[in-house]
Amino acid sequence: QVQLVESGGGLVQAGGSLRLSCAASGRTFSSYRVGWFHQAPGKEREFVAAITWSGGRTFYADFVKGRFTISRDNTKNMAYLQMNSLKPEDTAVYYCAAGWDSGTYYNSGGKYDYWGQGTQVTVSS
Repeated sequence: QVQLVESGGGLVQAGGSLRLSCAASGRTFSSYRVGWFHQAPGKEREFVAAITWSGGRTFYADFVKGRFTISRDNTKNMAYLQMNSLKPEDTAVYYCAAGWDSGTYYNSGGKYDYWGQGTQVTVSS
């Protein structure tokens, strides 16, 4: 069992930056893939970024490539999403998720077993 708690969301102007953190409980966190997803009002949940259990590979949605960076520190049971050059369309609730790393389908929410409660990110124009 893994519990995830996100933090770091807030209100920022367009062009600004935020760093989201995901704190995980449980000794098996280092074995899990970690993904970040977001959901805007009235829209479906959408994949943002993912990282393998070792941190050796990362994956990004096209709309965040070059702007967002996912990372993790397994010694601290933490994962992060550094968000730069934020745009108003990045406004959403951001969720951290974790699941057994099978090596495939990192962008599929169905491959993640544990989810945090979400943190709101609002980007003003």
